[in-house]
Amino acid sequence: MQKGIIAGASAILLAAIASFAAGGAKMKITSSAFQQGGNIPSKFSCDGANTSPPLQISDVPPETKSVVLIVDDPDAPSGLFTHWAVWNISPQTSTIAEGNAPKEVHGTNDFGKSGYGGPCPPSGTHRYYFRIFALDRELDLPSGAKRSQLDAAMKGHVIAQGELMGRYARKK
Repeated sequence: MQKGIIAGASAILLAAIASFAAGGAKMKITSSAFQQGGNIPSKFSCDGANTSPPLQISDVPPETKSVVLIVDDPDAPSGLFTHWAVWNISPQTSTIAEGNAPKEVHGTNDFGKSGYGGPCPPSGTHRYYFRIFALDRELDLPSGAKRSQLDAAMKGHVIAQGELMGRYARKK
């Protein structure tokens, strides 16, 4: 029953995020460390160096004023778990190097920290979504803002989005 509720809530949240994008414009986010739907190497998790993977961003619409990066896990026992939130990234940014966070504004992740917190599922294999959003403005949010504040600030300003999903299971 609880898994059904969590799955339903996750589906609603994902639909809400998808509805942010007007016109269905698509951006691309890829990584040289793992493929779409593939396994995330342990060095990018709590079992390894817990460093962020290299990311490449493309197809950013020319009218973009800023980009948002959100990494989350919809399979967490308590529901959607945010691992990383960064906003006001320059639309000219095409690469985020391994272990290097964009210098823009970082929110508080669900570990209670600023910056990247890698995959660390308590059990089973979880999906991790690396999402990018092109916005028609910069966000007036302070560093350390929570995910709910970020989602509210983005509403009505997303002009394109893209996602990369990777999987991770801890070694026993």
